[in-house]
Amino acid sequence: MQKEVIAVLDYGSQYTQLIARRVRELNVYAEILPWNAPVARFAALSPQGVILSGGPNSVYEAGAPDLPEYILNSGVPILGICYGMQVLARALGGAVSPGARREYGPMQIELLDTTAQLLAGLPSPQPVWMSHGDHVTLVPEGFEVLARSQGGLVAAMGNANAHRYGLQFHPEVVHTPQGGEMLQRFLFDICGLSGTWTPEAFISSAVGRVRAQVGASGVVCGLSGGVDSAVTAALVHRAVGEQLTCIFVDTGLLRKDEAAQVVATFREALGMRLISVDASQRFLDALSGVSDPEQKRRIIGEQFIRVFEEEARRLPRVGFLAQGTIYPDVIESAGSAHARRIKSHHNVGGLPEEMDLALVEPLRELFKDEVRRAGLALGLPEALIWRHPFPGPGLAVRILGEITAARVATLQEADAIFLEELHAADLYAETAQAFAVLLPVRSVGVMGDGRTYANVIALRAVTTSDFMTADWARLPPALLARVSNRIVNEVAGVNRVVYDISSKPPATIEWE
Repeated sequence: MQKEVIAVLDYGSQYTQLIARRVRELNVYAEILPWNAPVARFAALSPQGVILSGGPNSVYEAGAPDLPEYILNSGVPILGICYGMQVLARALGGAVSPGARREYGPMQIELLDTTAQLLAGLPSPQPVWMSHGDHVTLVPEGFEVLARSQGGLVAAMGNANAHRYGLQFHPEVVHTPQGGEMLQRFLFDICGLSGTWTPEAFISSAVGRVRAQVGASGVVCGLSGGVDSAVTAALVHRAVGEQLTCIFVDTGLLRKDEAAQVVATFREALGMRLISVDASQRFLDALSGVSDPEQKRRIIGEQFIRVFEEEARRLPRVGFLAQGTIYPDVIESAGSAHARRIKSHHNVGGLPEEMDLALVEPLRELFKDEVRRAGLALGLPEALIWRHPFPGPGLAVRILGEITAARVATLQEADAIFLEELHAADLYAETAQAFAVLLPVRSVGVMGDGRTYANVIALRAVTTSDFMTADWARLPPALLARVSNRIVNEVAGVNRVVYDISSKPPATIEWE
């Protein structure tokens, strides 16, 4: 069976990845291409439909991104969103003009043709999310105006015979309640797809690709305890079994008992070949006296690579390194000439050049939510799959100031109490990320009949859907009081607990 594929042409919208995610949530594989991707790349993908994303440009500006001729000549259905609708209209002989008034945020649209395939049976009027200044003033020949905004502007257009449609609003965002149904209509009714992109289908395909790539060679994988590396290891292990050796480096900067949990999960429960290296003293020695966060990151990265190299070189016949690279890493590393970056750059790589190993990256196609679904389908424990994100440098970025064994132990204990209470209150899953931070200050307190001068712990918990923005979690005061009371009473050297109520932006989620 031919793989069902939708190509999403990226014109620089901050929502481009969201379009692809929404399509994949409907069990159809979507891949993002730059709007000016070579025709050979488009042909190799062989998509059954194309979605044109929004973007920050005006189609009539000099040098503005346009619609490649090969997209129109492909004959596949096309859905243009926002700028994508405007570039489609202009390419087919329609007209786009700057608006006398802009439309941003929630708007009402009225459907003019409720029989059109894309909109059939949907309510009218209905709320949508607009974000545009220009608008289509003349639809191309063969197109009909399917909907207008409350301001009378063209909100949707379509040519049923050519299977080409345009939406001036954003169906991919939650603020367009019927948007998901519109995407379903495009994928299944207009493109004729059936929805075969499932975790099981991905695993079956990925296992075959890994086996073909690796052959009889050995594979090494660095386990961090995080979701991406865990799913990578489980997938490669299913593909090549004993040819895989996982290396887990205990930096001494992990959460409480995390090293033991990783060993128990992968060596004992899943039966993988695992080398566990306790390098905690090595990392602590290298970090001695260092307070600058960037210097901490550099030292930890260098030490990790050195330890990993030393262990990997002892293994016979290793030709491949398995990495947990995921799709957002690939997109953000490739970049886009017209993108307005919201999120900082992610480097794809980390392979020590002198090791001369080929990369195995079985998760390169997946978004984080898809990685989790694949992990569950592979039989990984739910507690591991739904674990909150943890920074690569570990607790080093949650200990402000110098790193010492005593300060690490203090933070581990405080952090464990916070997470334990969140689980007990059934609120862990309600937060996207929660952790404790050890501050580089001491405060005066009173314990018993004496004054104390001890450490301050800050608690951080946020809610977010994409980690690009985040809001502080409104945890119950009774829970915070219980956590504070336990930390002060159970963690030696702490006499004050504070709660971070900063959003992102202006703050970041992590403190360093």
